[in-house]
Amino acid sequence: MTRLNEMKVQHILDDKSLATDEKIEALLEIESEARALQRAASESPMVDDDGWDGALRDVRKALDKLGWEEPAKCANSL
Repeated sequence: MTRLNEMKVQHILDDKSLATDEKIEALLEIESEARALQRAASESPMVDDDGWDGALRDVRKALDKLGWEEPAKCANSL
């Protein structure tokens, strides 16, 4: 899955029709989906490595490349 995710991420980065904020929004959506799949995979006692760390890493690198900074977490967001 990491390779497919990497291709999706690269496609978003290369898409000249998208503004930076649209690229960030698309990447955050991919990240959210990957985290949900990671949570679901981790519920199985047989899984040591769910395989989603690489996918999340790809998204984070792309977000960094676009200059996105994660909003600070405050008590209200916990």
